Amino acid sequence: MAKAQEIALDGEMTYAAAARATVAVRAGEVFAHADGVLDTTEIERVHDMRVATRRLRAVLEIFAPAFDTAQYKEVLRDVKALADALGTRRDPDVQLAHLDAFAAAAPEPDLAGIDVLAQRLRVEQTQGNQVLAAALESAAASDLRGRLERLVEA
Repeated sequence: MAKAQEIALDGEMTYAAAARATVAVRAGEVFAHADGVLDTTEIERVHDMRVATRRLRAVLEIFAPAFDTAQYKEVLRDVKALADALGTRRDPDVQLAHLDAFAAAAPEPDLAGIDVLAQRLRVEQTQGNQVLAAALESAAASDLRGRLERLVEA
């Protein structure tokens, strides 16, 4: 899992300044993990981006009073949608990884049944990837990154 970046905060900062600094770092982490996230052979990229969206969502909720309400609500809604899409893709990734480990130790007669389940999970993974691709496209089209930057600057 990607380690959370340190955030330079001090006791002299206002609540609003701490909110801006924290959200800026956490938003940057989300988009730092976006490259290659649709590659189903590199499942940790999805995990890292999902964790980053969950961290971002948490700080957005903690610091909600520091932001313009209308801007904040739209950004939070879109961060939640992106996190949900990442979860849709991540769940079959995890199941497939566990199933592969299980299959490695399974007796030969069980492998055909395990393969059937693996095929179903790969279909779910592909569908999850389509959901994630649409969410990433929506985030780009709605300029989620830019709106997060403007939220922090406001």
